[in-house]
Amino acid sequence: MSVGITARTGERCPESGVWQVQGTPSTTAPIAKGNIMPPYANKGVTWKLIRLA
Repeated sequence: MSVGITARTGERCPESGVWQVQGTPSTTAPIAKGNIMPPYANKGVTWKLIRLA
């Protein structure tokens, strides 16, 4: 896996690292491989990996 991959809310995180919400408003969060990708602002979102752990 590499920087730039994406995962949606509810999916298992494919790679540990810092993930950023795609769109506005945005945020970043450290998420570990195997964890469930969280919602943001109570909505399902697409997360993009911006830095490996």
